[in-house]
Amino acid sequence: MVLGRRRDALEDTVAAIAERGGQAVAVAGDLSRLDDVPALAEAAAGPFGPPDILVTAAGVNLREPAEEVTPESWNETLAINLSAPFFLARALVPAMRAKGWGRIINIASLQSARAFPRGVAYGASKGGEAQLTRAMAEAWSADGITCNAIAPGFFPTELTAAVFADQERAEHFAGQTAIGRNGRLEDLHGTAIFLAAPASDYLTGQVIYVDGGFTAK
Repeated sequence: MVLGRRRDALEDTVAAIAERGGQAVAVAGDLSRLDDVPALAEAAAGPFGPPDILVTAAGVNLREPAEEVTPESWNETLAINLSAPFFLARALVPAMRAKGWGRIINIASLQSARAFPRGVAYGASKGGEAQLTRAMAEAWSADGITCNAIAPGFFPTELTAAVFADQERAEHFAGQTAIGRNGRLEDLHGTAIFLAAPASDYLTGQVIYVDGGFTAK
């Protein structure tokens, strides 16, 4: 199941999964509208049954200087990055609890631990997501539902397009890592599969930085 606001992007993802022999269905909806989350969760459970693995990858980074953050932009950032992961997970937990097994994988950030310019609202939301991960693990792990987070370094995504469009900036961030390069999307695959698999049964409440050693320096 793929869930997000943009129908065209969702359909592209569904098509990409089908090309690789998989099956997927898209559900379009705005997770920042928290009153709609229970209905979206119900819709997501329709085609294949209630999900037992949830990846909360929706996010927004408006990159506003502290002086330009408005109540509206602050609330939008926290609603999508922090509130939606909790309320969506909570809506799906009863079915996971009934099975006695579930996985919640949040997508945290370097800004869960480090401050960056123009990142007050985003950093607050991602710092909160690290603690949310621990709190959800405490609440639900005894029911067989683990909750962990992946904190990526600099990877080529829509949110980092401006960084990778500037070769000097991209090289600067690559130089900040221990490995000496920025991330490739395939670098995330192993950690995501591990956290979704029985191999991680005894791991919960953790934030794993897949950042090439950025936070180690």
